[in-house]
Amino acid sequence: MAECRLCPRQCGADRSRAPGLCRVSQAIRVGRAAPHFGEEPCISGRRGAGAVFFAGCPLGCAYCQNYRLSRGLEGRDLSPEELAEVFRRLEAQGVHNLELVTGTQFLPGILRALELARPQVPVVWNSSGYETVRAVEEASRAVSVFLPDLKYALEEPARRYSRAPDYPETAMTAIREMARRTGPFVLDGDGLLRRGVLIRHLVLPGNLENTRRVIRWVAETFPPGQVLFSLMAQYTPMGDLAAAPELRRPLDPEEWAQCLAWLEESTIEDGYVQELSAAGEEEIPAFDGTGVEPPPDAEKNA
Repeated sequence: MAECRLCPRQCGADRSRAPGLCRVSQAIRVGRAAPHFGEEPCISGRRGAGAVFFAGCPLGCAYCQNYRLSRGLEGRDLSPEELAEVFRRLEAQGVHNLELVTGTQFLPGILRALELARPQVPVVWNSSGYETVRAVEEASRAVSVFLPDLKYALEEPARRYSRAPDYPETAMTAIREMARRTGPFVLDGDGLLRRGVLIRHLVLPGNLENTRRVIRWVAETFPPGQVLFSLMAQYTPMGDLAAAPELRRPLDPEEWAQCLAWLEESTIEDGYVQELSAAGEEEIPAFDGTGVEPPPDAEKNA
């Protein structure tokens, strides 16, 4: 992978020799692959999302909730063929979809694995929203549901917390492209998302103007019926916050109430709102290799 240009960082690293700014080489590193029940109801459903968590991250937020995976790089390296087997085993467990979490840095290998596995359930692309239009175009070959964050509508917190002052413009452009490629969201008879875009926004303590701008942008960009929106209160102080001491606390009730008021006043009709009690580490999965290693009987039969 000479001169990697998969993400907006455009670092140009030869990842066959050394990691890029995403901190990983070209081998597909996976920390966990298992049914996951902590997503929005239209993703998790009753049987769970088939969540595959990839190591590394192009964005690298200071407060990352999956810090042990994005920075610690826990997991196992897989070939596309081995990843295809992971997908098949997950689907055999009855999950509602294959949810690929933070996979941009491995996009070519993931697409090859999907081509081999040929899943019969929707493929969900769960990302930071920090994507190139080219990556969205490539992913849309196999992805029917995009689950992007919209972390920032303001340049200052994007620079301070993610070293990415271009994040607002880049993510907004990518999300528009996601919506253009999927069309309006489609829910089946069980309320599961089969196609479309669900935009997530995690409210950061002390950054309410950023949240107000995010809500306003979504409302002004997408009419009702086009995308789903999820306002999230689960922020938990984690990661490397030495340079961001203002994030060493959870949201307080007054901050959350203000955000809910802005959402209520907007034209956004479709989506989800978390409870303030969602904060905490209980919903953060263990990146212990669950579902990544083949079962013992599979190794014997190989």
